[in-house]
Amino acid sequence: MARIFCIANQKGGVGKTTTCVNLAAGLATLDQRVLLVDLDPQGNATMGSGIDKRELKQSVYQVLVGLATVRQAVQRSEAGKYDVLPSNRELAGAEVELVDVDRRELRLKDALAAVEADYDYILIDCPPSLSLLTLNGLCATHGVIIPMQCEYFALEGLTDLVNTIKRVHANLNPKLAIIGLLRVMFDPRMTLQQQVSDQLAAHFGDKLFNTIIPRNVRLAEAPSYGMPGVVYDAASKGAQAYTAFGREMIERMKAA
Repeated sequence: MARIFCIANQKGGVGKTTTCVNLAAGLATLDQRVLLVDLDPQGNATMGSGIDKRELKQSVYQVLVGLATVRQAVQRSEAGKYDVLPSNRELAGAEVELVDVDRRELRLKDALAAVEADYDYILIDCPPSLSLLTLNGLCATHGVIIPMQCEYFALEGLTDLVNTIKRVHANLNPKLAIIGLLRVMFDPRMTLQQQVSDQLAAHFGDKLFNTIIPRNVRLAEAPSYGMPGVVYDAASKGAQAYTAFGREMIERMKAA
C-alpha cells in the first residue's frame, strides 16, 4: 500500500509545490511508483509536471465532487515519470459545492483508497491556507512534510501549522503525524538562516530531515519548461539535493 504524504505549510511562497514536484521526480528516478495530487486551484504542480491545466477534461475537482474516479482523471507526467491527479481553477468551486455533502473532509481519502495499491508514494500538494481542500489533504494522509525557509516569519507560520495538525489528529485523522521538516531555499552565507536552522534542530531533533535544499536558480527555471528541476538539470545542486531527499525518505520509511 502507498505511503501518503501531504506537503503543507500555511505560509505561501515557501517552496511547497517545488518540493512536491521534485520529490515526486526524485522518487521516480529511484524506481518508486508515485502519484502527485495537486490540491491547489492555481494548478502550479500540474503545470510544473508538464501538464497543461487549461486543457484538462477531468481533474481533482471532478474526483472530489463525485463526477470521476482517480483512475479516470489521472495523467502521466512524461517529463517526471510519475502520475498526476491534476488541478485547475475549477477546483476553487469545490469548497462551495461540498459544504452540505456528508463526509466532505474525507472525499479525497475515500477516492484515493481505490488506487493506494497502485503506488509506493502518494504526495499531496496543499494550498497555502487552512481550507476545506487542505483539510481533505490532511485527512487523507499518513503524515505531513513541512518545507521551511529558515527565516523568522517562517517560524511563526510553523506554530500555526503544528496547532492545525494537532487539531486534525485529535478530531479527524488519528494517524496524522509530522513526518519531518525540510529546510528549503537555504543560503549558508546568511547568519540568520544558520541560526534558525540551529533552532529547528534543537526543537525538532530527528523530525528535521538531514537533507537541506539550497537556493538554486535551476529549480526556479524548471517550471517554465514544464518539467521538474530534477529532470531539467539533474547535475544542479538543487536537483541533487531533492534526489538525496528522495533517498532519505525511502530510508526513513524502511526504518519506520
